[in-house]
Amino acid sequence: MKTTLATNVIFHTRYLALFAAVLTLATIGCGRNSVEAAPPAMPPPLVTVVKATAQDVPRYLDEIGRNAAFESVTVTPQVGGRIVERHFQDGENLRKGQLLFVIDPRPYKAQVDSAQAALAQAKAGLDLARIQFARDEEVIGTRAISKQDYDTKKNAVDVYGGQVEASEATLETAKLNLEYCYIHSPIDGRAGARLVDVGNVVQPNATSLLSIQRLDPIYANFTITEGDLPGVQKQMSNGTLSAAVRLPAEAENAARTGRVEFLDNAVQNGSGTVNLRATVRNPDHHFWPGQFVNVRLVLSTEKGAVLIPSQATQISQKGTFVYVVKSDDTAQLRPVKLGQRQGDQVVVSEGVSANERVVLAGQMLVRPGGKVRVDAGSAAGADSNAGSNAKSSNGRAPGGQS
Repeated sequence: MKTTLATNVIFHTRYLALFAAVLTLATIGCGRNSVEAAPPAMPPPLVTVVKATAQDVPRYLDEIGRNAAFESVTVTPQVGGRIVERHFQDGENLRKGQLLFVIDPRPYKAQVDSAQAALAQAKAGLDLARIQFARDEEVIGTRAISKQDYDTKKNAVDVYGGQVEASEATLETAKLNLEYCYIHSPIDGRAGARLVDVGNVVQPNATSLLSIQRLDPIYANFTITEGDLPGVQKQMSNGTLSAAVRLPAEAENAARTGRVEFLDNAVQNGSGTVNLRATVRNPDHHFWPGQFVNVRLVLSTEKGAVLIPSQATQISQKGTFVYVVKSDDTAQLRPVKLGQRQGDQVVVSEGVSANERVVLAGQMLVRPGGKVRVDAGSAAGADSNAGSNAKSSNGRAPGGQS
């Protein structure tokens, strides 16, 4: 019995020692595996940078406007009658004084002939009355005629003189009505679709014949808020207020410069806006009445403003920021305050100084205070890009406005 108990103790002792050895080897093996699985350190992220530039930029208001014709006329007849001729095509570019319609002139020509005859008759009566009065005037002193006959002859001269004047006025009216039979364009402009065809009878001052609109120059009507009114009034008083006008589908550099010459005399009730109007040259009829346009009202020029590309800016819960690469190639997160856009760039009012390197691409892997690898091409081209941007924007508003 004692021999068996001793044998069991020896067996358990050996088993525990073997288990301990196996456990030790397993622990050593796990330690080696964990060391071998540790990932290598990540290299600094590759970023593209651009230098912030300083240049003069315009301060402006962007508004939506609508074109309107410089002059618009609805042609109506001033005499009635039948239309017998038409001398233009629908949509034709008309010259001032160009013949458009002819109303049957024969009735009015007859009125002119009748008025001329009446005038001739009145003049003949006046001549006779003057001759008779001259005779009586010579003998009135000898009492060869009575005072009553003398006064009658004198009055006859005055009566026929009045008839002559009335006949002359009637003749002038008849000639004017005959002239109104030939309807001419009152302005240079583009004809719309005719409203009356040849053969129709028209009434004076009642029947519209044609609409004509002058397209060069052309108006761009738009509004501003009453909060922007003081700045606009200041520029108008200086005579320096201008606007860059373009179609919505056009690039900003395709805008055409217009003069702002009209500011309404009241703020509109309800909307709190004020009407303005720019006059734009339009020799090629690029703009059309009724079109919506983008209007950029240039108020002033900001000297030495700092510009960076718009795509360099990022947005977080705390606001807009950019990454600035310092001289030791570490990235610094800078909160920025942005101003107005200038094409593909934006003004930075606070947060970035001129010539600082701003991360343009690769921001997703950048960590504040971490090292970055600057793309050699972007670093070499930063100066040339800055010079190019300054050349394209320095002293000029978007859309070619200076």
